[in-house]
Amino acid sequence: MSALIEVELDRQIAQVVLNRPASYNAFNYEMVSQLGEHLMALAGDKNVRAVVISGRGKAFCAGGDLKWAIGKSTRPAAAFHQLAGRFHLAILEIRRMPKPVIAAINGVAAGGGFSLALSCDFRIIEKSAILRQAYTSSGLCLDGGGSFTLPRLVGYARALEITAFDEPIDSDQALAWGLVTKVVENGQALTEAADMARLLSQKALNSFAWCKKLITDSFDTSFESQIERERQALEACADHPDGLEGLLAFSQKRKPQFGFR
Repeated sequence: MSALIEVELDRQIAQVVLNRPASYNAFNYEMVSQLGEHLMALAGDKNVRAVVISGRGKAFCAGGDLKWAIGKSTRPAAAFHQLAGRFHLAILEIRRMPKPVIAAINGVAAGGGFSLALSCDFRIIEKSAILRQAYTSSGLCLDGGGSFTLPRLVGYARALEITAFDEPIDSDQALAWGLVTKVVENGQALTEAADMARLLSQKALNSFAWCKKLITDSFDTSFESQIERERQALEACADHPDGLEGLLAFSQKRKPQFGFR
């Protein structure tokens, strides 16, 4: 039986593929549990410098498997409690990941797939792909961190509009609203995301990790607390091998060679 999550390592870039194409990569409990376990392992793997998430077949991810949730219990709320718990562990691994995570959106990203894509640091979308919030049309609400990431990407008013009306968002609109990083031709999302991952992997990952954390935490702290965190982070970066290499390269007027040491 095929793995529900497939992971491939290519030149320090991990490609994580959602593998339920017959269900448009909708995730059940087993699939999202595997996703979280793989992401946890990749976060701590020093041979991995960036992660790309994509979907097998025609879709990126259609979200939670509603058929699974309905069939699992006479009380769907219990199934969603379990499913969301596992899904949120995977989302937390992405947000805590001290290296870039890129979504290669090769097809529809709806519901939990929408939230999964938004949780990534960067999103490459193919021209024909569609984003859709989808939850409210099924009488549900955002999860997977969507209520946190969506308004931070598009603002309060636009986020409320997206959730209230649940209209499909095409690739051009997604780019205009700041939901994605780049639009590419059909069939090119994975290639473009891998190229971006390789470019980012050549940079100082320790610096990226600190900046990612500082920016994420900035929404929940005062200005005074934030700038003190910046000072502490700057000191930590300057004492890290990447920081020492960057400063030495600057003084020697050469390109820095970053990497784990």
